[in-house]
Amino acid sequence: MKINIADVKAGHDQEFSYVTNAEELEIPTDVCEFEDGISVSGIVRQTGSAYRVQGSIRCRKKFCCDRCLKPSVTEQTHEFSEDFCTDAERAEREAIGCIDGEILDITEMIRDTLLAAQPLSNICRPDCRGLCPVCGADLNLEKCTCEPLAPDPRLAVLQQFKSK
Repeated sequence: MKINIADVKAGHDQEFSYVTNAEELEIPTDVCEFEDGISVSGIVRQTGSAYRVQGSIRCRKKFCCDRCLKPSVTEQTHEFSEDFCTDAERAEREAIGCIDGEILDITEMIRDTLLAAQPLSNICRPDCRGLCPVCGADLNLEKCTCEPLAPDPRLAVLQQFKSK
């Protein structure tokens, strides 16, 4: 996703809009899968000494719920804002992006934003009860009659704290 910033230099904001996919962003499918396209839109503006890229990413993520193991889909929106400059030394010193010429490539920034925003656990809904550890019944659909698991005898001392 490359943006020509020639017009931005003249003091005009530059709007952009792209539709991409996980393959183009080189996002491994074992990390997360996305349905349809990944929409990226935003604006580039000159802030005086740098170029600020702001916008949002919209996508639909497919995943298997970590609690009930059912396939799920969720809508995601992620905001981003990053500064870029044309001076490589300054970019390294201030830890900001660097622009080479008049083309600004935001592909890596979009990829990093998507990966950093993914949750550690994928849950289909906040109140998902998951599966029974004994019989495997989906506790969202039915209440099983299994006996609760016996606690580990090595942790029996901790049970005293609960009763006090």
